[in-house]
Amino acid sequence: MSQATQQPLRIILADDEAPARARLKAQLADLAEALPSTVVAEASTGEAALAKCVGAAADVILLDIQMPGISGLEAAQHIAALPDPPAVIFVTAYDAHALRAFDLRAVDYLLKPVRLNRLHEALSRIPRRPPPARRSHFIAQDRGRVWRIPVPEVLYLRAEQRYVTARTREREFLLDESLARLEEEFAHSFVRIHRNCLASRLHLQGFRRIQDAEGGHWVCMLRDWPEQLPVSRRQTHVVKSFSRA
Repeated sequence: MSQATQQPLRIILADDEAPARARLKAQLADLAEALPSTVVAEASTGEAALAKCVGAAADVILLDIQMPGISGLEAAQHIAALPDPPAVIFVTAYDAHALRAFDLRAVDYLLKPVRLNRLHEALSRIPRRPPPARRSHFIAQDRGRVWRIPVPEVLYLRAEQRYVTARTREREFLLDESLARLEEEFAHSFVRIHRNCLASRLHLQGFRRIQDAEGGHWVCMLRDWPEQLPVSRRQTHVVKSFSRA
């Protein structure tokens, strides 16, 4: 399979410094044509890096060594023990840990500042995994309980600070996932109507134009649901697509 037709490489970025993660994301964007990729999760501690590897179905983690809590080396040790671990590429400012890193079967050891050609070389050696099976449920934790919410029961997903609210007809649930990641996985079930909201295609009844001082705006109507969800100006193409369907 050629690179052009391969699934994007799914990457976790783990570094305690946000500017370092931003630089890696910018470099991945520069490599997008030659090596498509998507950042599925980010972490700023060793513990968070390990947790993201459990739930993100990633191909590779770009892992810093010096981080709060457990180090990147310790995290890599635990990651290697997972049932289906991602490959590990260390990205660090220190060359003293290279031997230990390769003992942990790291694919590569990149020194900061990372050169674009070295990043491309390292990522090119990572095999793509098959796409993860489509989930039928969302998972939410609340007051010591774990809930499985069937996807068809969710009316909409709305970003609320660092969480996403999944609204059913009975109640709201908080999901510890990004709206962008959920949109990517559930594009078949939800349509973006606003930068902070995805509406269920199953429950979508239609759209209504509301007049206001600025000339009017669209709202989304869900079947047998009183709440009207605003449609942003950037997403009005959804209304046109709906009317043509």
